[in-house]
Parts: sequence; C-alpha cells; structure tokens
Amino acid sequence: MSVEMSFKKLMGIAGVAAGLSMFAVMGANAAPDPNFHIYIAYGQSNMEGNARNFTDVDKKEHPRVKMFATTSCPSLGRPTVGEMYPAVPPMFKCGEGLSVADWFGRHMADSLPNVTIGIIPVAQGGTSIRLFDPDDYKNYLNSAESWLKNGAKAYGDDGNAMGRIIEVAKKAQEKGVIKGIIFHQGETDGGMSNWEQIVKKTYEYMLKQLGLNAEETPFVAGEMVDGGSCAGFSSRVRGLSKYIANFGVASSKGYGSKGDGLHFTVEGYRGMGLRYAQQMLKLINVAPVDPVPQEPFKGAPIAIPGKVEVEDFDKPGIGKNEDGTSNASYSDEDSENHGDSDYRKDTGVDLYKAGDGVALGYTQTGEWLEYTVDVKADGEYNIDASVAAGNSTSAFKLYIDEKAITDDVSVPQTADNSWDTYKTISVKEKVTLKAGKHVLKLEITANYVNIDWIQFSEPKKEDPPSAIAKVRFDMTEAESNFSVYSMQGQKLGTFTAKGMADAMNLVKTDAKLRKQAKGVFFVRKEGAKLMSKKVVVFE
Repeated sequence: MSVEMSFKKLMGIAGVAAGLSMFAVMGANAAPDPNFHIYIAYGQSNMEGNARNFTDVDKKEHPRVKMFATTSCPSLGRPTVGEMYPAVPPMFKCGEGLSVADWFGRHMADSLPNVTIGIIPVAQGGTSIRLFDPDDYKNYLNSAESWLKNGAKAYGDDGNAMGRIIEVAKKAQEKGVIKGIIFHQGETDGGMSNWEQIVKKTYEYMLKQLGLNAEETPFVAGEMVDGGSCAGFSSRVRGLSKYIANFGVASSKGYGSKGDGLHFTVEGYRGMGLRYAQQMLKLINVAPVDPVPQEPFKGAPIAIPGKVEVEDFDKPGIGKNEDGTSNASYSDEDSENHGDSDYRKDTGVDLYKAGDGVALGYTQTGEWLEYTVDVKADGEYNIDASVAAGNSTSAFKLYIDEKAITDDVSVPQTADNSWDTYKTISVKEKVTLKAGKHVLKLEITANYVNIDWIQFSEPKKEDPPSAIAKVRFDMTEAESNFSVYSMQGQKLGTFTAKGMADAMNLVKTDAKLRKQAKGVFFVRKEGAKLMSKKVVVFE
C-alpha cells in the first residue's frame, strides 16, 4: 500500500490523532507483503492487448488482481504512474484492449487463493525487442516511424519503456514480491538474427536492476498466433529455453487470429492467459486447483426481510463460475486488513470494533462485498443502514445479481471528523425483490463511509385512503337521524338511515314517512352539521 493510500485509509477511521500515529509507524516499518505476488508483463501488440471487443466478463474485477499503472489514464480512473489500481482492461495504455496479461493474473489468483496478484504492464504494438534494450532504445526510436515514437512516449518523453518497467517495479517492491516475468513479442523481429540474445539481455537487466535472481524469477514467453503470418517464429520463441534456464512457453495451438494474421481473438487472449498461468504455476511448483464457488459465511443465506451484518460477507471461492466470472466475494484496495478486529482477519477486508460490534471501515471507492441472501417472497422492501462518517462526501450503492437496486446513496456526516458515531439512515423505500436466492452486492462509490449493517424490512401495511374514507363515512351515516319536512316546513316524520342517499330513497318509496303526500319534500340530517336535500315525489 502506497504512503498516499495509507494516509487516506488511516484518515478514514475514528480518532485522527491515533491514525496519524499509526501512519507514522507504518510508513517507517511496513514490509513487502510476501503474499502479494507481482509479475512484469512486456512485449508488443499481443501483450499490449489488441482485442477491443471484450465483454463484461473481461471487465469484472477480480478482488485479488491489481495492476501498477505505467501510463497515466485519468479517463480510466488511473491518473498516477506507479500507483496501484484494479486490474481491468485496458491495462497497458488508455485506448488498448484485452491482453494475455488480464487472464493470466486472474488464473494465477484463482490457483493461489491466499495470494494477491499484481501486474506491471509495459508493451508497445509493432515494436522490436530493441525498444526494451537499455543500450539501444534511443537509436531504435531515432529511426522509428512517428507512430511508434509517439506510442513509446506513453512510458516517458524519451520512450524508455524498460526505464518505466524498472521505475514502477521498484515502487511495487515496496508492497509485494516480484515472482516472475511474462513476455510476448517477435512478430516484428522475424529477420533479426540476435533476437534471442537481446531477449535474454532484457531479462537479465531486469533481474539485476531489481535485485532478483533467475532461480526464483521464471520467464514465460508466448507463441505467435496459431497459423498466422508469423507462426514460423514460434520455433524461435521455444528456442529461448537455450538462453533462459528458468523458462516456460505458452502454446498458441488452437488460437488463431482475429482475421489479420497477427492478433488473437478475445477467446484467444483468454485462453493464452490461462496457458501463461499454467506454465508459471509449473515453474513455481504450484498445481492449479479445482474451482470452488463462493458460499454464505454462516452456512445459510441471509434471510430477507432481515439484517445483513456487513462483516458476514460470503466466503470467497476459487476459480470461475460457468459464465467465466470469478468466484470472488469481495474486493479490497489491498490485501492488508487495516482494522483492529480479529473477526475474519485473514480476508484483508478492513473490519474494526465499532457500531454493534464489528463494522466495515477504511473504505475506498471501488471496493465491494457480496452476500448470498434468500428473499422470503416477491414484494416490496424498505432498506435502512447503520453508517458513520466524519464528512459528507461518502457514498455506497446496492445491487442484486449485479443489477443496481439503488442509486448512489449519499451518507450524511454523523459527527465532526469522527467515524465512531453511527446513525440509521433510510437507503430506499419499496424496492421490488423476487423471492429466492440472490447475491447482494455492496459497492463503495465514494471514500470513507463506515457501515455496520443493512436492514431489509417489509413496508407497514396501511389501509388505502379510499377504504378508510368509506368505512368512516358509512360508520357515521349509520348512526345518523334524519327528518322529512313538507314545503311549508311541517315536520312529517323522523327516521334513521345509513346515509343521505339512503334517506332520500326512503322518502321517495315510503309514503307513510311523508303522510301519504306527494310533491316536493325536504330531508334533513340531524346533528352538529345539518344537511338538507330536496326530494321530488311523482306518483
């Protein structure tokens, strides 16, 4: 976790003074997380990511796969080079597509359930390996076409792509451990006689600059598109085993081009990512594991209506669902638990002692938690939440089965610069839910809200206004007395009726009430508020 992010995290809890003291200790003594495995990914267009028609499956964030920005992409929410962000495509440059590195990271994380994976992405479409040669890149760029020069400048004004790798990797080493390197390049260098030697040079340069050793830093290279324009170069890729001892190759068999003879399809990038991961796992002596779905933390789904304790998010699974999405149950900014609670300490979710016992704190935009819930019946439900905030800029959002059921919920300031004062707020009234099991997702959409619980309840049943009015009217009228008068004001009789309409009908139909007379009569309702109606009788 960066110093800047540490500060933001610590400022998001109660007790600013105590937080600053803790920040000072962390800044001085924090050590890299041995369970944060970092991989350098470099090469040309197939590593950079040439598939731009990727789908929501590819966009779904894996909670334990991060990237270290090597280019500034404010439009993607990644403005700062060297800072850590969720690893979602495009990772390499702001306008590129899906890469083999995307699914490599996800498969590695799924096979290492207690590990967070980090990717350092640096690649340039159409480039020679010479761009990554620290002694030759300037000469290469001097003679390169303008589009390639401009592309390389994403990694610095001088186009020093290797320099950007080293710069960002050193920052990444403050957080985790570099465990290996993946590489895809060669389409441009078919006529280069010493390509293998330059690849080896770039690999050894990274080892030296980053204090790594070859025995503990595997290198996996990928073959060219199967049957494509450069398929013959795959033999040279395989031949790197003669130059790099700790080496693996990701086969491209079965993964052809998208039609240009050079680049993989979306399915090819996904599949190649898996093959890179399989090779890397062999080299680090880890066997892939079978998928395991996420499941309710306490064994049974949380009942709705009922209270969802935020700390009881699902147990994370391993691997993928049938639709290719991850079996993750949460996403946190980093793998460290910054809370002071021992509850679920191993997850990395920031829980601390507050509210009714344990609450979620240190929240950052983009973090999320999921809960398996069981809705009792189709119908409308009200949602409330117990929250704390020391400012008025926090927000969150709720989803059912990935479909939003609320807008961003702005959280009011519950105390001045304190995150220990909890308040129950109305999240939304009358949300329509379907009966059965669902996945509830809580997403933080603006920093620094602490949340204790979320309550789903059935709205109180109230009689419709029209029914109430009718009941009251009938009750009143049933107890009313009425009198009938002649046009001369003579009172002809007194009687009871359920209402004025009933009284008028009685006068018309009951000749005894009007002394057998015909003509015009008046009916008067007795009581505090007199009411008279004219009745005309023709017989």
